[in-house]
Amino acid sequence: MTPRVWAVSRFSGTATVLAVIVVRLGAGPLLSGIRSVSAGPLLAACGIAFVTTTSCAWRWRLIARGLGVPVGLGEAVAAYYRSQFLNGTLPGGVLGDVHRGVRHGRDAGDLGRGLRAVLWERTAGQVVQVCLTIAVLATIPSPVRGVIVPILVAGVLTVLVAAVALHGGTGRGTSRWGRALQAIASDLRVGLAARRIWPGVLGCSIVAQAGHVITFLVAARAAGATLPLVQLLPLALLVLLGAAVPANLGGWGPREGAAAWVFAAAGLTAAQGVAAGAAYGALVTAASLPGAVVLAAGALARRHHRVTPALPFAAQRPAPALATEGAFDG
Repeated sequence: MTPRVWAVSRFSGTATVLAVIVVRLGAGPLLSGIRSVSAGPLLAACGIAFVTTTSCAWRWRLIARGLGVPVGLGEAVAAYYRSQFLNGTLPGGVLGDVHRGVRHGRDAGDLGRGLRAVLWERTAGQVVQVCLTIAVLATIPSPVRGVIVPILVAGVLTVLVAAVALHGGTGRGTSRWGRALQAIASDLRVGLAARRIWPGVLGCSIVAQAGHVITFLVAARAAGATLPLVQLLPLALLVLLGAAVPANLGGWGPREGAAAWVFAAAGLTAAQGVAAGAAYGALVTAASLPGAVVLAAGALARRHHRVTPALPFAAQRPAPALATEGAFDG
């Protein structure tokens, strides 16, 4: 499948999800969820977003340093805000991360490692997200507990693939796949599995995921969900797992579809799920606005540092010396 076909397929699938929601439920739940957001939840979401963004930026910093393309914490936080804003406003949900990897790779002088650092940073976060979802579904009674089986299978397969890459990429393969396997194994060893790196990556990922879950719980409460928090927790994790699918339109699509299905499966209504998902979307969009500021500041800085056109030759010539110069010297 070509990249263009894949992009069209993702766009079509996401548009279909949104169309089904609107046809089946109307636009009311979406609008209700957005209108439910008030100043209190907005301030809470912005504060939580600072913590989660800093945690994610620190995770990226650890992995990038392990791969030999270090990035400063302040630069990492600003770049992560920018990538979150782009992810949430552009189709696909990953263009901001691609932009972050390209910018950092060029600044570090190694485009490949810059992109791979972002790839492994996002992958590590999603692996921890899956593990936390499995742990919560396994320990907290919930009507959606049955979903744990396919998630567990996917998690086990991911771990097996990582183990094979980590321990099987030590040969000296000369084929394209052999070299790719060696590169993956090397990245995993020095960028993720190293003793000085993986505890920090794990801790940052847990903090970031906790922040996302709390933000969704705030959104669900604002949208009118009255379930106890312990019952909402598994639902929140499943919705966020659906939201992690890199196929959306400006941040919308899979999240609302997952929320509709999860809430209905839990004995609530699909409309309540869509409203909660829409409220969460409004909160995270508002919380990502510092990324727009970073983006605008970067554009202004690049414009300011453009090379000034050279002055005409006549304007650069020094004025001729006066004929009487030196006539009055002592």
